[in-house]
Amino acid sequence: MHPEPSHDPGTVPALLARSAAAYPDRPALRLDADELTFAELDDLSSRAAAQLRALGTAPGDRVAVLLPNSPVFAVLYYGILRAGAIVVPLNPLLKAGEIEHCLKDAEAALLFFWHQGAQEAVEGARRTGTPHLVVEPETFLDGLRAHRPSARDEPRSPTDSAVVLYTSGTTGSPKGAELTHHNLRRNVDEGVRVLRLGPADVTFGGLPLFHSFGQVMGLNCAVSVGACLTLLARFAPADAFSVIERDRVTVFLGVPTMYTLMLRLAQSPESEPYDLSTLRVGLCGGSPLPVEVLHAFEKTFACAVLEGYGLSESSPLACVNRIDRERVAGTIGIPIDGVEMRVVDRQGRQLPDGEVGEIVIRGHNVMRGYWHRPQATAETIRDGWLHTGDLGTRDARGDFRIVDRIKDLVIRGGYNVYPREVEEVLYTHPAVAEAAVIGVLHDVHGQEVAAAVVLRAGTSATPDELLGYVRDRVAPFKYPRIVWITDCLPKGPTGKILKREIVRPEPDLG
Repeated sequence: MHPEPSHDPGTVPALLARSAAAYPDRPALRLDADELTFAELDDLSSRAAAQLRALGTAPGDRVAVLLPNSPVFAVLYYGILRAGAIVVPLNPLLKAGEIEHCLKDAEAALLFFWHQGAQEAVEGARRTGTPHLVVEPETFLDGLRAHRPSARDEPRSPTDSAVVLYTSGTTGSPKGAELTHHNLRRNVDEGVRVLRLGPADVTFGGLPLFHSFGQVMGLNCAVSVGACLTLLARFAPADAFSVIERDRVTVFLGVPTMYTLMLRLAQSPESEPYDLSTLRVGLCGGSPLPVEVLHAFEKTFACAVLEGYGLSESSPLACVNRIDRERVAGTIGIPIDGVEMRVVDRQGRQLPDGEVGEIVIRGHNVMRGYWHRPQATAETIRDGWLHTGDLGTRDARGDFRIVDRIKDLVIRGGYNVYPREVEEVLYTHPAVAEAAVIGVLHDVHGQEVAAAVVLRAGTSATPDELLGYVRDRVAPFKYPRIVWITDCLPKGPTGKILKREIVRPEPDLG
């Protein structure tokens, strides 16, 4: 029995209540053989809310969740919200000191942590004195079933905070982006509209649920329309192919690395045959997708790929290509409904179309602020505009294009070099699987352009060959004078390449 619907229809738990009433027996979540229907997710999350109340959790408390992709994540996510608390999702790969920082910063009242690799979570919680509960999926869900469902959900307003998402940033300790129920609900509405989601859809859940992309565009969008989210705990292209074929996935959500790895496997002569014909649309975010990869993926999988753009601070979707509008490879399309974007100079003045400046965002998707960081909030949100730190342009059609992160810009001898432009050239080389262009210190030029490259399996290329390949295709000040081959590039939890962790190898003096 569903509890009395005391929540406001503009809150996140209302999404689950609506689908549980309309599609009680449809699968909401899958992880291999495990499955939860909407009725079960509704029931278990109500029991989780009751357990939280029994533990003394009050409305507005922050409850941290340190779990991999699993149905239990969704049970706790909606349970915490139904108890009127705020979800603080954390990366299960964090170390004790990082967990300690997030728990302390959020003043978390409680931590749920995964049973595997538990020592880091326990140590982090011990240092902050945070009460903590272990989650072993089967016994945890059995324990929840012993609780009576909550008689009513805690009333919350759309303007109340729903989640605090810790963003790593490029410098300093992680900050918590505070998003309201309204932020998330409007973003879900736009995501559903862009992807044309319906109850017959099956969404690929390979993005981490603790991250805004997987949580909002994956979990919340699927739940809102009665679609199924089929989870993959750890992304590997062969496993992704198996899940897509087995569960007849229609919507793929991923970051560029995922698209690149899937394409590479599909093109490999060793690849087993898979039936991926159910795919109809892919959404790509996190960082720009190389144009070569986009074209090849669409051709190989007969699946439209929509490049989008956003950040945790924008709930996350801000701008995206549309299925029914001409898509220009390399662009991120136009802002979602109700959201404005501009390209501005350092003084905040809007620049003409075609000129490079900082992307700023205003609308229903902009976060309330950084949790308990008024100064950082004031630096990031100025006159209602969220300053993203991303460089981009807008063309005459209104399409935006991300050029690079402001912090990634390389200034060589007074000339601006945008790493993405050089990376796009490297990706056209037949031996290049992945590439990252960075700036390294130089006595004369200030910075020198450098490139770290991962080669495709079964191919070969020398640094000099790659250097010459780019030199023939870009202006003299742009091509990398320093190139090295590496086995892999450092990546974040979503598979995004972390340029700040790339270290230039010591030159061989032998």
